[in-house]
Amino acid sequence: MKIQLYADGANEKEILFYNRQKKIKGLTTNPSLMRKSGIKNYETFAKKILKKVNKPISFEVFSDNFNEMYSQAVKISSWGKNVYVKIPVTNSKGKSSVNLIKKLSKLKIKLNITAIFTKDQISKVINSLDKSTPSIISIFAGRIADTGRDPEPFMKFAYKKLRNKKNIKILWASTREVFNIKQAMRCNSHIITVPTNILKKIKLNSYSLKNYSRDTVKEFYKDAKAAGYKI
Repeated sequence: MKIQLYADGANEKEILFYNRQKKIKGLTTNPSLMRKSGIKNYETFAKKILKKVNKPISFEVFSDNFNEMYSQAVKISSWGKNVYVKIPVTNSKGKSSVNLIKKLSKLKIKLNITAIFTKDQISKVINSLDKSTPSIISIFAGRIADTGRDPEPFMKFAYKKLRNKKNIKILWASTREVFNIKQAMRCNSHIITVPTNILKKIKLNSYSLKNYSRDTVKEFYKDAKAAGYKI
């Protein structure tokens, strides 16, 4: 496969499982996923995971204040050489994180700039990153598609803007279906982050549609029978 698969989630067992899979090249998480998984202590969870995970893994800052984001980023980065610090492209008030990104990137902190939706954001983020520091720009293709817009032009735009900045990688984020992997590949995305429920469906790639049709009917029949429906 010409694209790297990253597993997206915050379930400890799943993270460790996908860390062992050769086809999975990295891992990502975020505060929302951590909360859904019932994680109470952010730092304790992250450090526990890092004792067993040796692949690139992204942990996100969670302050809305840029000075606090800076402090959190420096601390998170110190937890491991394989850690990428997720920095949102703006704070919740819509103020750009570009100055913070510049400062952290110059310190050689590996960054994953997240929640990118616009071409303007793509341009400004790429221009703010130190080209010698490994970095990821996460474009939320799935959420862009949720608005009825085609995300592929955004991904292709980012690829063109990179030119020869080999240390900066484009990531297709908010994956909704297995087909998104093929879309990301044709846009020259370097990485696609895939939720664990979608990763489980990759085995269906090129699966017989005729057989899949029959499997679906079997599922409907089994559920109707189990429910005891009668007419």
